[in-house]
Amino acid sequence: MNYLRVCHAIYRGRLWNETCDVKEEIMAFLKLYRKKLQHNYAYLRNLFEQQNIQWGIVTKLLCGTKAYLQEVIDLGIKEIHDSRISNLKRVKQLNPAIKTVYIKPPAKRSIPNIVRYADVSLNTEYTTIKLISEEAQRQGKKHQIIIMIELGDLREGVMPEGVVDFYEQIFRLPNIEVVGLGSNLNCLHGVMPSEDKLIQLVLYKQIIELKFNRKIPLISAGTTVTLPLLLQNRLPKGINHFRVGEALYWGNNLFTGDIIPEMETDLIELFAEIIEITEKPVIPIGVLAENPSGEMFQINEEDYGKSTYRCIIDVGLLDIRPEFLIPKDDDLEIVGASSDMLVIDLKENPRNYHTGDLLAFKLKYMGALSLLNSYYIEKVVVE
Repeated sequence: MNYLRVCHAIYRGRLWNETCDVKEEIMAFLKLYRKKLQHNYAYLRNLFEQQNIQWGIVTKLLCGTKAYLQEVIDLGIKEIHDSRISNLKRVKQLNPAIKTVYIKPPAKRSIPNIVRYADVSLNTEYTTIKLISEEAQRQGKKHQIIIMIELGDLREGVMPEGVVDFYEQIFRLPNIEVVGLGSNLNCLHGVMPSEDKLIQLVLYKQIIELKFNRKIPLISAGTTVTLPLLLQNRLPKGINHFRVGEALYWGNNLFTGDIIPEMETDLIELFAEIIEITEKPVIPIGVLAENPSGEMFQINEEDYGKSTYRCIIDVGLLDIRPEFLIPKDDDLEIVGASSDMLVIDLKENPRNYHTGDLLAFKLKYMGALSLLNSYYIEKVVVE
């Protein structure tokens, strides 16, 4: 029996939609490989322990999926980072002892829940921190903050020339504890971290500590994209806090595009069922116009008269964009997608796929994010 048919038989009766709590919607599903996750966690934990670096796992990719969050918590991590309050709330429900970090500038209307469910938040606006201070007083809490500094990628961050004045204002606020300064790179315009840029953060920390006679414990400038500097012993002394997501789930070296040696990749994969297989012409028949996605099919005249086996699988644009999918079978070619179906060219169908078989796909980061955010995609954990 086809291996993927066996997988389908195993999981057909065990899948459920966590959000809707129903079993009717048996569609495509994601597998998270527990042993790969444990391996990568152990590698990162040992790496950071050797360098005396504090770190947390970024879980925004998991979109609050309870089973997957539990797997991360069971690793033994002490700190979890996320950009959605509902996800941090779920973390606290699963394990109240874990330190939760909200990793984008807070929206004002979210502040009561940020103070309630996040122990730490990353901030860039004085007016927002003032509101956090007031809410922390109401809730009888001390809220910790990390001030983000702009280092050139032009996403979030206080401009460097205003950093000292900014900190002077923040230090006066009650129920606020400044525990660090940090930065993000490569997330918007692709600006890469460098020793020079990270040394700037170390200097800002020294200036602020000297001017205000305050200790700032953390410089949170480490992310997956910064890992290569650490591995090459080029990370400036003083950078002592990392926020890691992609490296844990993919093992990626974002400088080279390769996998970090000794790390596992593709901890999460997609399996989708074939719902139709038919030999069809390569060229569409009829007058062509834009499809609902605004795309116009380009005809290659050499394909007139040719046919190929095409299959349809039960995912579509509602779940993921095709460019974020990588078929594990190298002979397959993704043709395109509509809202809830994706068409694949099987060529001569050398592997003799049938309706009901499962096709397996590796995922790019943004593709996994879309699928994990889809109510219609099932999520399972395997060894």
